[in-house]
Amino acid sequence: VPVDGSHWLSMREVVDILAQRGHEVVVVAPEVSLHIKTSKNFVMKMYSVPYTQEEMEKDFKAFFQVSFEEGSFFKRFFKVFEGMKRISDCWISSCEQLLQNKELIRYLEESKF
Repeated sequence: VPVDGSHWLSMREVVDILAQRGHEVVVVAPEVSLHIKTSKNFVMKMYSVPYTQEEMEKDFKAFFQVSFEEGSFFKRFFKVFEGMKRISDCWISSCEQLLQNKELIRYLEESKF
């Protein structure tokens, strides 16, 4: 169950190597993602989330823009903090949606994921 971003980018190489060695790899990910995409090297199990691709990209773009703005330390700090809060809210929401997805949880339990 990867987290989008650098965690997934690092994990992706390991997933590909496991698949090449004959392992069945299942990746559980939200339908909305920056980097986690389907592949022939693994089975993708996706679940819905209450935000769109556009909303997520907008939040990430705003966060990175604010991170490099000029201005007083406190203004930048609070803007970055707000951006981190919005991104964290997306991740928390994603985790809640996964745990509330009874069908996917059942599949994971039955497959001894």
